Amino acid sequence: MNLRSMGYRTDLIFPGFDGSIVDRGDYLVVQTPTNPDFYWGNFLIFQDPPAAEDAVRWRQRFAEEIGSPPQTTHETFGWDSPEGELGQVETFLALGFHLVRSTVLAAGQLRPPAHVAPVEVRPLEKSAEWDQALELQILSREGGHGDAVYRTFRQRQIARYQAMIGAGWGHWYGAFLDDLLVADLGIFHRDGIGRFQSVATHPDFRRKGIAGTLVYEAADRALAETALVSLILVAEADSAPERLYRSIGFEPLEMQVGLERWDPD
Repeated sequence: MNLRSMGYRTDLIFPGFDGSIVDRGDYLVVQTPTNPDFYWGNFLIFQDPPAAEDAVRWRQRFAEEIGSPPQTTHETFGWDSPEGELGQVETFLALGFHLVRSTVLAAGQLRPPAHVAPVEVRPLEKSAEWDQALELQILSREGGHGDAVYRTFRQRQIARYQAMIGAGWGHWYGAFLDDLLVADLGIFHRDGIGRFQSVATHPDFRRKGIAGTLVYEAADRALAETALVSLILVAEADSAPERLYRSIGFEPLEMQVGLERWDPD
């Protein structure tokens, strides 16, 4: 199965490092054994959008390939439609799934934000900085995720990112006020394409131009140091973050769509 979606293609950078990607012909099985609670690291990508009957078929495939309760408490599906075609998602929504609709943005160079925040942007190196990054990512999580389970998930993610950094696959950048980490993100790359990860700003420091400054300066470093030809960033469609990224030079490339469901913590 040849993916057209740049969003999903760059998602596969990460299981390509320490996970598993199996081609079943009309769908891909993506797994991250080191982090089984990572919804978008253990999922199926189908070639076509869902039909009405796929609410049964896809879930059966997921149980066979990824797992079922009680060991696996989520179900996550994507499909290869850069145009954003939804198909028959209503049958999934009726079962408690959430539709994930994102804009895939791309840039070869960026322009400085209108307001440059007085922060120092640098890669994380010290263990105390990584400790701050863990707490910041937990604090910035979306609703519906309990602290304990999400903390374990994030600890495993950070261990993966540190291993990737050690292998020369990217960096994790922070925006600092003195020694206080107020925002962070990752940029990882393969074959000349860089992919952003988990842009987060501390709630007490939002709306101060920090996120835009961090994204711009981290991207500038990555483009210069790694000779990347393009950067890819995925944001919730029609959201404030998408508008921010577009203001510094990212342009919409395609849409990325999927479905997710998980048991409450």
